[in-house]
Amino acid sequence: MVEKTNRLIRHIFVLLFISLCAGIPLNKAQGLTLISDTETENYLTQIAKPLFKAAGVNFNQNNIFIVSDNSLNAFVSDGNYLFVNTGTLLNIDDSNELAGILAHEIGHILGGHIVRQKLKMENMQYVMLGSMLAAGAAAVSTGRGDAAMAVILGSQSSALNSMLNYQIEEERSADESAVKLLARTKQSTAGLQRFMRKIKQQNTLSGIEENAYFRTHPMTSERISHFTEAAKKNSFTPKNSLDKNLAMVKAKLAAFMLNETKVRRLYPSTQTTLPARYAHAVFAFRQGNTQKALTEIDALLQEQPNNPYFHELKGQFLFESGQTGKSVVSYEKALKLLPNSPLLQISLAHALLESSAEEKQARRAAGLLQQSLISAPSTTAWQLLARAYDLCGETAASYYAAAEFNYGIGNLEGAQKQIERAKKASPAKSVLLKLNDLSERVKAEIKEQHAF
Repeated sequence: MVEKTNRLIRHIFVLLFISLCAGIPLNKAQGLTLISDTETENYLTQIAKPLFKAAGVNFNQNNIFIVSDNSLNAFVSDGNYLFVNTGTLLNIDDSNELAGILAHEIGHILGGHIVRQKLKMENMQYVMLGSMLAAGAAAVSTGRGDAAMAVILGSQSSALNSMLNYQIEEERSADESAVKLLARTKQSTAGLQRFMRKIKQQNTLSGIEENAYFRTHPMTSERISHFTEAAKKNSFTPKNSLDKNLAMVKAKLAAFMLNETKVRRLYPSTQTTLPARYAHAVFAFRQGNTQKALTEIDALLQEQPNNPYFHELKGQFLFESGQTGKSVVSYEKALKLLPNSPLLQISLAHALLESSAEEKQARRAAGLLQQSLISAPSTTAWQLLARAYDLCGETAASYYAAAEFNYGIGNLEGAQKQIERAKKASPAKSVLLKLNDLSERVKAEIKEQHAF
């Protein structure tokens, strides 16, 4: 019974930890929806990289993730992973605003807050377990369930308040770091001021009344005052050459994600700016008008023939409308302009596999997928690689790739089955070594799960 209780407590606190760090409700902490987009990820990289460098923190572009969520939020997790909500990107006014947001999150990394949060959570687990054991003793000795509940609630409240107070101090520390990082990179704090006002406005519209009890951040008004004071010592301009990139990113995200009314309001058909026409192309495709979408994107390519994102989008339009052979040409042009993009490598490989079952195409696809996996491990790449190897007649390698795919999605039983199949298919020595390594990883994962 104690072991089962301990597992339950750990599960609750893992969710609570994610919720506290990310600033998201517990009911959403169990599963974030991530989206991939080369253009958006490259834009985020251009904003984040100088800040990471100024902080002296290692930067990895593949550790940036886009969360499909329309709320205003960004957060970091263990391993220096950076998450940015689509809602944040859609609602910021300029790149300076995003720089301030990311500077704050990098401040958490710089301060070692994630590691300390984990230690705090572990301590809270023991407090919770201890309170439950004490509650059990109280119930046995008094015969009263209400006594047991009082012990549990008292211990939980004390531990949780301690945790929340600690996190508020960390948020203040991250705000201080953000101001310093912006100064080091010669960027204004004006964006942070604006973002805090937006959060306050969002809270007001949502009917959220801020008070000092049960919150994880300092009062928004307090933070606005802090950044207003900081701005007096910061004379850098909020203007940024990447604002044009942001306008294109916002147009694409809005056209793909927002409802028709909002898209038409933001980008009316009479508007002829580059971002508006970009949105028109995406929205036409989203509505099922592929021909109009292709006409719009071709017009954009006439003006900017070396824009890799236009070629990528055209490839997507063609691929998803069943014109896989033509999509190969567009993806090839995009990849030529951005040769190290894992997403483009995967997209081209997928188009090659869909357009032909010939071994020559499959081998080319396999090569692209292998390249993508070196820089950015992906379950999609492993799944496609299993198919490519199968078309090449490399059975053992195909089973191995399928095992990696299953491992990546958390299907450990499926991974073990694929490993067994691969070993029975006379794998080459290089594949056998990979299989043995994966087998050890699967065993370790199973052992860890049983520990909870």
